[in-house]
Amino acid sequence: SGVKMDKISNTKLCADEECSYVISLAVANDDYNAPDCRFINLKKGQQIYVYAKLLPDEGTGEFWSGSVYGDRYVDQMGIIGYFPSTLVTETLVYKEGSIEIPTSEVDFYCV
Repeated sequence: SGVKMDKISNTKLCADEECSYVISLAVANDDYNAPDCRFINLKKGQQIYVYAKLLPDEGTGEFWSGSVYGDRYVDQMGIIGYFPSTLVTETLVYKEGSIEIPTSEVDFYCV
């Protein structure tokens, strides 16, 4: 069973209607410790596949959704979560996130 968490945003930008295509590859500029199960931990220098960019609601920060990439982080690969966009630098854009999609409760559900 999972836990329903509060929404961080009501809208997200994706590369496709299902948010299944990678928008970009980014690198973490600093460590980030996830405050809860909606987020992922990042280590400085770690590469991240970006799948969605949340559009900030009033009073919230800007968060992106992605998963870590690399052989050194095989235990974390495939886990998708949120992280502050200010902590990463996009290094390669595969496809612009230009499709605006409403978020759903499933986007913020913790397993």
